[in-house]
Amino acid sequence: MIKSFLTFIIIFCSSCFPLSAFAQEAQQKENPVIGQIFGSPVPAGNYYFVRSALAVFGNKWGPQPKTQDEAEDAIWEQLVLSFESFRRNIVVKIEERDQEISRMLEAQKVAFDWKKDRPAYAKWVKEKTGEEAELFENQISHLLQLQKLRNAVMEEMNPSVSDEEAHQAFRNEQNSIELELIQFDDQAAAQDFYNKVSRTPKAWDDEKAKTPDKFKRPGFVTLIFLMDFWKITSDDLYKMMKLASGSIYPPSAIYKGYGVFKVLNKKEADEAGYEKMKYSYHDKVAAMKKYDALGEWIKKLKQDANIQIYRKGG
Repeated sequence: MIKSFLTFIIIFCSSCFPLSAFAQEAQQKENPVIGQIFGSPVPAGNYYFVRSALAVFGNKWGPQPKTQDEAEDAIWEQLVLSFESFRRNIVVKIEERDQEISRMLEAQKVAFDWKKDRPAYAKWVKEKTGEEAELFENQISHLLQLQKLRNAVMEEMNPSVSDEEAHQAFRNEQNSIELELIQFDDQAAAQDFYNKVSRTPKAWDDEKAKTPDKFKRPGFVTLIFLMDFWKITSDDLYKMMKLASGSIYPPSAIYKGYGVFKVLNKKEADEAGYEKMKYSYHDKVAAMKKYDALGEWIKKLKQDANIQIYRKGG
């Protein structure tokens, strides 16, 4: 039988001593249940602990939440992953936690030995996070535990990678192109502009003089960069690679709206170099597949958790 999430937080926060039934009842009154995952109650203390960790360290495994709903989703995701870590008996040793703290303080170039000069360390933590040192250390352990869970799940995955997939990854990284593009919110407006510049190429420069902010130059970059950050499709980019410099490419969806593109420059991959790099690209594709599979695993775990939120943390 799975222990309750309340038991988990008692263990996680290192209370160390078993609580009497009376003490547990008193604790639950002070720490009311805020929701439920996997059929187990989630005390408000767990929620606020994770929320404070997110506020201090940010979202270490994805984009930073921009809205309250995104923050809530990140908090409940960490709560689900924490519970799964507990079920798998994933433990963070004190030595691992201390090593991470030492690494962080070294990066900050502090002038004290945090283990020997505890007052200086506590003062530093308070100034940086507004928290007590013990809470800060528990948060470090929490984040390390989640990372160990992610690593363990990814180690269980063994995706197959074809030579064709590895070769395509090579091309995506080794082909480069320099584009100028104009962004439109509406596809019809983008098509009208494309039709206009197809008839009168000078219209590109005329429009740029009138509305320079609508024109962007991502730089002379790899195709994978444009796929990942500008969300231009692989099919569109490889068609652009076949065009002469100065050519205009028709409207295509980008990360926001639609773009009309002018090809400025390009550099094709040296296909002869693939054989030397074949195995490294097999590894890269495998790593990407593992990362994608991890995302799907987390998505399913959250569904299986059947998250019930009784009230927002506020």
